[in-house]
Formats: sequence, structure tokens, C-alpha cells
Amino acid sequence: MRRPLLSATLAAVALAATPLAAAPANAPDADPAAALITEAALAAPTRLLASDLFEGRAPGSRGDELTRAYLASQLESLGYQGGAEDGGFQQRFAMVGITSSTPAAWTFRAASGEVTLATHEEFIAGSGLQATAAALDDAELVFVGYGIQAPEYDWDDFKDVDVRGKVLLMLNNDPDWDPQLFAGNTRLYYGRWSYKYESAARQGAAGVIILHTVPSAGYPWQVVQSSWSGEQFELPDAGEARLQVKAWTTEAATRRLLSAAGHDLDALVAAARSRDFRPQPLGLRTSIDIAAAVRQVETANVLGLLPGRDPELGKEVVIYSSHHDHLGIGEADAEGDSIHNGAIDNATGCSQLLALARAFTALPERPRRSILFAFVAAEEQGLLGSRWYAEHPTFPPGRIAANINLDAGNVFGRTADITYIGYGKSSLDAVIEAAAAAQGRRVIGDTLPDRGFFYRSDQFSFARIGVPALYLDGGKQFVGRDPEYGKRLQEKFESTCYHQPCDEFSAEWDFSGLVEDTRIAFTCGRVIADADLLPAWKPGDEFEARRLAELAALAGD
Repeated sequence: MRRPLLSATLAAVALAATPLAAAPANAPDADPAAALITEAALAAPTRLLASDLFEGRAPGSRGDELTRAYLASQLESLGYQGGAEDGGFQQRFAMVGITSSTPAAWTFRAASGEVTLATHEEFIAGSGLQATAAALDDAELVFVGYGIQAPEYDWDDFKDVDVRGKVLLMLNNDPDWDPQLFAGNTRLYYGRWSYKYESAARQGAAGVIILHTVPSAGYPWQVVQSSWSGEQFELPDAGEARLQVKAWTTEAATRRLLSAAGHDLDALVAAARSRDFRPQPLGLRTSIDIAAAVRQVETANVLGLLPGRDPELGKEVVIYSSHHDHLGIGEADAEGDSIHNGAIDNATGCSQLLALARAFTALPERPRRSILFAFVAAEEQGLLGSRWYAEHPTFPPGRIAANINLDAGNVFGRTADITYIGYGKSSLDAVIEAAAAAQGRRVIGDTLPDRGFFYRSDQFSFARIGVPALYLDGGKQFVGRDPEYGKRLQEKFESTCYHQPCDEFSAEWDFSGLVEDTRIAFTCGRVIADADLLPAWKPGDEFEARRLAELAALAGD
């Protein structure tokens, strides 16, 4: 159908402030199809996917193959069509696995002498190349503050300084002290580790050291240890700029290193909090050789399609996503357990998608738009599966109505609220508000905006190609509990079991809250799929321009 460019553009802009539709008259819990979303329907797949049989579901592993086969068979048994380009259920793609052999110690030279850091305890380093060897040879260290170039904020940490061949020390966040500068305490992509490495590579740097602190990262050092040790995966090299070495250091080790060269970390951080900051040579030099084992592996996004009933709107799609991978088998913990089962993160999300898929097949008639269930791969490696889908979409981006992402669900009981990561960014606000109200619940935004959660899960990959996206997370105010109960649960999980072997299924979990959250996700998808108009980003949002461009690209269809 041909759509004039002006009409498509105006419609997209208007939708930013226009509710898509009201929620169905029945509350989500009273809908016969939604009633199929039960505690048993969520608990059973979670228990299976988080069992030792699946070996932690690392990309390219036996557990990965088992996971994909299980999910594809479930979709097929429900009557879904294969959603991949070849008509199958698996959108396969290649990845490169890199296992770095890092020296036990890393030595830095200052005028006052040498400082040696211990691997694992004080630093984590790996190869930035898809090759068997990477090295730094007498490279100079330079502090570059946040390592950010953001012309829209009149911010450039590099200025005109040549940092080619140097090792850059960076802070692990973005400027957060002024609401008018960047987004205040709401972290943007500029504060993510992936941006830091990309930014430095564009400058021609040889290596990067990211300074880890618990406040700036949002998780303890043990998460860096587990996430960055062992085999790391990337999409195959496409000729982009690359670093020789990617590294992290603890705060204590960094202070000791800087002190040896006559620098105070607090003073450097203070200097970086200014637009006038310029890169500062640190009077430190270093060399390191990293050998690596490199192999190519295959993984896949598992895609199941329910075609829409409307001849025209059926060409558009609502995509539910949830990542099926975790960290696999790693170093044993104090109890000798080496399998990172990933029960909460993210067997729960996969179970939600399976329950949703069953509910959609129980509707008296299919939605007007198509529904695609996307169990994406390698999220823990940097959103690789959703990035692959975004670069190789099975629907044109302008025809993807919305993405609803589910990651690490609530298994601790009912809540009076539900968290919407991305609240305030798009016309999807009205949809989830209505769905939550039908359950007598309220919607809250990200309660930890400094963590940058919108950029840390798969909805970000869809947003980058212009697709309005919402990431539904568990609520914070647990029914019958004191106001701080939810905060304590989250802090305990992050400090003890996030990306650790103890993220395991527990028979004591309470899935009642996850049932309600999943039913809200079901209602949201139905409303979006049946609405006359497409969702849109609010005017001025960072992803709006891409959305308008994608709609314009369809104007001649």
C-alpha cells in the first residue's frame, strides 16, 4: 500500500502524544486466553531451562543447541510458523569465540618504579582482536575522562589530542550531575562499556582500561570477573576499528597505579567533570602480550510467527523478545558449582514468551497485526542476537510496530506496581498504563536510572533501528511487604547471584507476580497489534529520527 511521505511522518509525530487504544474491557486476569498464563506454565519451563542439563546455555555450546531445539519445538507444537528467512524456526548466524590467556600479572612503569596488578583480583583483560595474539608494546597511558564525544551536548573528551596507539583510562559512566547536561542521573548509551570500547577504537587507541566502581557499574567486581572471563563472543569482524586490549581495573588497584605516577584519582575525576577537560598523560607506560584461542561457532535466534489476520496490517508485526542464553560453565564457586544456570536471567523471560505464545493461539481470532516471538541469542555477550536481527530483520523496521522485551522476571510474589524501562519515551506509555490499571496496579519508571537499563537489554537493538520499545520488569512494592522489601531483594541478587552459579531455580519461588506481569505483557501486545495506528517515539526522543526515516523509506511501497 502506498503511503505519502508527509502523511506517514505526520502520523508518526502525532502518535507520540496519542493513546493507541484503551485496554480490553476485561481485566487481563479475566481474559480467557490470558488465563492460560499460569504459575505452572511459567515455573515448568523455567525449571527445565535452568537445569544443569542445559549447562548454562552458553552461545555455541551443547546447552545452546538444546535450548534452541526445545524453544523451536514448543513454538511448532503451538502451530506457529517458522519466522526465519528460510521459513524455519532458527535464524542462524556465525560468531567468533575468543578465549584469552591473560598473564598472571600486568606491570606498569612510572618514574618512581613499577606497579604490578594481579589478574582476576585487580584487573581483567582480554584480546580485542579476532586473532591468536594481541599486544601492547611500551604503550603510554592517558586519562580521557568519560571517553565521550557527544556533539549534541557540546561535549568532547578527546578534543584534538592524538591518542593513537595509547592505552586510555576511562570512567564507567557519563556526566550525571546536571539534569540539563546529558540526562542527569539517567545513564545514556554514552555511559555503557560497549560505547567506551567503540569510542576508543574510533580514536585509534591500542587499549582501554575501564575503571570499575560499584556505584558506576551498578554491580560488584565479581560480575566483571564472571562476565569477562572465559570465552567471549563477537560477531565476525566486518572491518571496524578494533582495540588490541580491552580491560577493567578495580578502584583500589587504579588508585595504587595512579599514585605511583603522582596522580590522585579523585582529582582526575573532578577535572573530567568539565567541558574544558582535555586528555591527560599519566606518566605510565605498559606492555602486555595476550595469546588467544579463536574459533567460529554458530548460534541462532529462535523465531515463531503468528500471521496477522488483516490483509494490510498483517504486513506489520509486534515483536516479543527474550534472550535464551546465559554464561555457561565457568569457574567454580565456593560450593564447587561451575554452571551458571541463569534461572532468573533469563529462563524466566523465555518462560514468559512461551506462555504468551500459548495465550495468543487461544484467542478467538488472530490479532490484526502479526506477532513474532523472538528468543534471541548471545545477549550476555553484548546484545549480539538482537543486534543480528536488527541488522537482518524479517520485517522492514518501519513495519515493526513495537518491541516488548522481557528479561529477568519477578519470582518473589505479587506487586502493586510494574516497572516499565523506557517510560516517558513513546506512545506506548498509554498502553501499559491502561493494562496495569485493569489489574489495579500502577506503572513506575526505572527506579535506578543511573544503571542505564534501557541500553543493557535487547530492546535497545530494536530502538536503534527506530522501533518503539518497552522493557517490562518486575515491580518494587510487594503486596503485604514493607516498602524496602523489593529493594533488599534486588540488592541481594545483584551482590550474590547476578551472573553467578547461584542464579538457580528455587522451589520456594512465588510465580504469582510473574503471572500478572506476563498477562500485562499479553494485553499490551494485543492492543498494539489491533490498533489502527503505529506507536511512535515522543518528539525529540533520541530514536525518533530513525523511526521517521524508516517510515519514509516505506512511503513508496
